[in-house]
Amino acid sequence: MILNRRTLLASAAALAAAPAFADAPAEVAPTVRRLSPALDRIIAPGAEVEVIATNIKWAEGPIWVKDGGYLLFSDPPANIIRRWSRKDGVSIFLEPSGTAGLDPKLVREAGSNGLALDRHGNLLIANSGGRSIDRLDLRTKSRTTLADRYQGKRFNSCNDLAVAQSGAIYFTDPPYGFTQGDDSPLKQLAQNGVYRWSERGETVLIEGGLTRPNGIALAPGEKRLFVSNSDPKSFKIMVYDLDRAGLPTGSRVFVDSWPTASRPGSPDGMKIAADGTMFCSGPGGMWIMTPEGEKLGLIEDGAPIANCCFGDDGTTLYMTSNTRVLRLKLGINGWRA
Repeated sequence: MILNRRTLLASAAALAAAPAFADAPAEVAPTVRRLSPALDRIIAPGAEVEVIATNIKWAEGPIWVKDGGYLLFSDPPANIIRRWSRKDGVSIFLEPSGTAGLDPKLVREAGSNGLALDRHGNLLIANSGGRSIDRLDLRTKSRTTLADRYQGKRFNSCNDLAVAQSGAIYFTDPPYGFTQGDDSPLKQLAQNGVYRWSERGETVLIEGGLTRPNGIALAPGEKRLFVSNSDPKSFKIMVYDLDRAGLPTGSRVFVDSWPTASRPGSPDGMKIAADGTMFCSGPGGMWIMTPEGEKLGLIEDGAPIANCCFGDDGTTLYMTSNTRVLRLKLGINGWRA
C-alpha cells in the first residue's frame, strides 16, 4: 500500500513508479488527537500508543491470529511476513512472503501486502510480487494460488483484501508493486481494479475506474464496501452499496476532505469495528470516523500509518506505521460476533 514516500517524487511518472522507502519522515512519539468528545467512548482519555516493533523496512497488512494469540504483518520490499507475540517478540514467519527471484528493475515489492484470515482459519495473502491472491495453511505453510488472472490477463500487484461471510474475497490491484507503475512492461490489464473472488473460483471486476485502489473493508452486515484511492491527485474513500449477491448496485464518495492533506500518509488500509466505527489510514495518520464519515480523532506517528487490525480480545488496535508497529487499547470491541 502506498505511503507518502510516493508523494515526495516530483513527476507523475516517477510518482506512479514509486519512490524510495527511506524518503518517509522519521517517526516521533505516537499520539492521539481528539477532534470530538465522542472519541472518549472509543479511545479513553490518556490512553497511550505503544511501539511494539521497530526496524522494519515497510510495515503493512497486519492480522491477528486468535488461535495462538499472535500478530502477523507484511514487509513487502523485504519479502517477509513477520510474527509478533507478547512472549516471543518479533520473528520471521514466512520468507519469501511473495515471490522470490524477481527482477528488481521491474518489481519493487516482491513480498506480501494485505493479509486476512478465511472462515477456516487459513491465512489469505495479497501477493504483490506474485500478482495473486494466495491461501496459506498456517500449520504447514502450504500455499495455494486462488486467483492470479482476470479474463486471462495477469493481475498487477494485489494489494489488500477483505473477506465476506460467504467466503468471497474482495481485493484491490494497483500497480504499486511495479517499479515503473502503469508504464511497466509487466502490466497486462488496462485497469487498476477492485475485484470479487468467490469460492466457486469466479473473479468479477466490480470497479475499474479508480486510479490507485488500495485499502478495502466491508461494513458490518456486508451491505457496504469501502475502497480507498491513494492517488495524490484524488485522495478519497469510496463506498459501494452491495446487493444480496455481494455485487455493487451504486457508489459514491464517502470522504475526500483531509484537513491534514499536507502531512505524511494517504487513504490506505482500513478496518471497521462491530459497531461501525471506522479506522482509516489517511493523510496525517489513522483516522477514527463514524459510519457517516464524521472525523472523531486522529492517531499520529509523524509518518504514514498504512493499515491496522483488531487484536488480543478484540479491544486492541494494532497499526503498521512506516518502519514500526503500534498498539493502542480501545474502549470498544472491534470483532464481530
